Amino acid sequence: MNDKANIPLKKQLIPPKPEDFSSRQMDLFLSLLCNTEAERDSLSNAFDLWDSIPRYVVSRQQQEKWRKARMFPLLYEIPFHYRGRKLTASIQPAAIKGKDGIVKAYFPSANEELIEDVLRKIAAVQNNGYYNPKEQRGGVVFTLHMIRKELEKRGHGRTYNEINLSLEIMARSVIVTSMADGKEGEFTSNSLYLNNLFRATKSKLAEDPEAKWFADFHPFASRSFDELTYRQFNYARLMSHKSQLARWLNKVLSLKYINASFMHPFEMRLSTITRDSGLLSGYGRLRDAVAAVDSAFEELFASKPPLLGKHPNKNTIQGQRGKILDVIYTLHPSIEFVKEMKAASKRREMAEDSLKLVSDSDMICKEQGV
Repeated sequence: MNDKANIPLKKQLIPPKPEDFSSRQMDLFLSLLCNTEAERDSLSNAFDLWDSIPRYVVSRQQQEKWRKARMFPLLYEIPFHYRGRKLTASIQPAAIKGKDGIVKAYFPSANEELIEDVLRKIAAVQNNGYYNPKEQRGGVVFTLHMIRKELEKRGHGRTYNEINLSLEIMARSVIVTSMADGKEGEFTSNSLYLNNLFRATKSKLAEDPEAKWFADFHPFASRSFDELTYRQFNYARLMSHKSQLARWLNKVLSLKYINASFMHPFEMRLSTITRDSGLLSGYGRLRDAVAAVDSAFEELFASKPPLLGKHPNKNTIQGQRGKILDVIYTLHPSIEFVKEMKAASKRREMAEDSLKLVSDSDMICKEQGV
C-alpha cells in the first residue's frame, strides 16, 4: 500500500471478486477463537491503528450549535498520540443535500461509529467480508436491513433513513492523518472513512431483492488484514455501553491491555484519556470531565460480563487551592476480561503461525520450481 492514499475525483465502483471472500487473510479474520456459536456472536475485531484515531469526536449537538451560530468549521483537527508517536487527525465534513434541498455539513459522530462497528461485525460473518491481498483492499457486503437488525439486537435502534445518512456521511467525510513533524510514512493517510460505497438502488432491488451494498474499509483498517494488527474482543459488551467514552475505553483496553492479569494492573491518566479520545473537550470544567470518566469506568465495571473486576483506584493529583492537575486510574481486570485477552493473544499467535506456514510452503515451491 502507498504511504498516502489519495482520493480520486472519479472512480468506477468495482465489486469485490468471488475469490476475495475466501482469501487467506479473510479466513484468518473470520477465525475467531471461541467455544460456542453464542460466544462467536459476541465477538468482533478491533483494528490497532485505525481504532486509535479519535475520528468520531464531534457530537451532533455540537454540530447543531455551529449551524445555528453559522460558524460550522470546514476542518476539525485533533492531535493525539499512537504508541509514543505524535500524530494529528484532520477531518473534513461531508456535504449532504437533504430532502428539503438544503445542503448541510456533517462530521462523523457517535452514530457513524456505531454503524462502522456493525459493518465490521457483519464482515466477520462468512461470505460478507472480503480482502484482496494484491490491492490491499478489504471491505464488507451488506444490506440496510442487516445493519438495522444488528443495531436493534444490540440496543441501538435506528431508522433506515438514519442508517442511510450515516453511510453517506462516512462515504463523503475525509480524514487526513499526519505526523506532527510533517514527515510522511506508514502513519500518514488521506482517505474517506468508507471508500467505494456502492448503493443498491430501488431499481436494482426490484431486479434482485437480495442485492447488497458494498464498501471498502479505510486503508489503515485494510492494512490490518495483512499485518494481523487486529485483535478479537467482546463486541457485545462494547455495544452494551451507553456512553461513547465507555466504548472508547473498552476498545483501548482490548487493544493495549494484552497482558491483563490480576498481578498486572493497568494505569491510565485523565490527561491521556483527554488527549487521545478527543471526547472530553466539550467540558467547561475539569471536574465535569473527571465525572464523565468516572461514569465511563463504572460502565466497564457494571457491564455483563464486566471488563473491570473492581472499581478503579483513583489518585487525584492536585495543585494549589485544590486545583486538579491530573487523575491516575489504576485498573484491575475481571476474570472474564483476563480470559478474553488470553484468547485474543492465542488467536493472534495461531494466525501468525498459519501465515508463516503458508509463506514457508510458497518459498519451498518456488525453490523447487513448482
